[in-house]
Amino acid sequence: MTTGPANSAQEARRALGNRLRDIRKAAGITIRQLGAETGQHFTRVSKIENGVQFPTDRDIRAWCRVCAAVDQELDLVATLRAVDSAYLEFRRQSRAGMKRVLGAHTPERYQATKVFRIYEHNVIPGLFQTAEYTAAMLAFWIRFLDTPNDLDEAVAVRMERQRVLHRGGKRFVAVLEEQALRTWFGTAEVQAGQLGRLLELISMPNISLGIIPLMTEREAVASTGFWIFDDAMVALETPTAGIQVTQPAECAMYARMFEVLKGAAVYGRDARGLILQVLSELDS
Repeated sequence: MTTGPANSAQEARRALGNRLRDIRKAAGITIRQLGAETGQHFTRVSKIENGVQFPTDRDIRAWCRVCAAVDQELDLVATLRAVDSAYLEFRRQSRAGMKRVLGAHTPERYQATKVFRIYEHNVIPGLFQTAEYTAAMLAFWIRFLDTPNDLDEAVAVRMERQRVLHRGGKRFVAVLEEQALRTWFGTAEVQAGQLGRLLELISMPNISLGIIPLMTEREAVASTGFWIFDDAMVALETPTAGIQVTQPAECAMYARMFEVLKGAAVYGRDARGLILQVLSELDS
């Protein structure tokens, strides 16, 4: 099974075509009938359904109108717009340095978002990182992706984004796996500083920080970390690509998963106790 951004984008095109085919068949309409009703040759309808040709917004709306599926129009249009823009290749962005690798984490997106929901399984979220932790992590990616070494500038960009934590009218709801507390970037001193930073943040009134303990009973395990920006976008990152999900139905599924994960987390005194326990182990 291939999971690269290009292959994933092609799979997404085929998935959109399959959905349109299902809508047509559910309406009892043939390819030729749909072509005639929407003013296009039936072969183009076939190409769209097979992911060979990409539909337009107008195609989607006409398709839903003819097939009496107007209730699916908004979700399909959102899917259409996301397919080609969802996979932002890090290597292409990083040719100008890691400070350019932002993905969904742009100043505009941060300014517009009122509620950030963040789940991370093996790393501290960027908004909560110390400069030293960020530098240790980015140093690896600069080597791994063979990008220009703009480490200081890249760290500065990410520290500047943290100003959003102190802006009024914004909430940050984060759920971390305990493993994220135990994954080192840099030295023990860097890790200790990062854990201390979490202890500071956990007391901020606009931040809810939950931690899922190791070896605890739980309903589900997420396959990767993800960020939900209000209900408008979900952002995920792989070693080679940033993935942005904007389809309302898919965003809702991530929101549901986030609620399930929250249910396994501990908060307040118990979360602080976990952080202090890991800190004590660093000194032993």
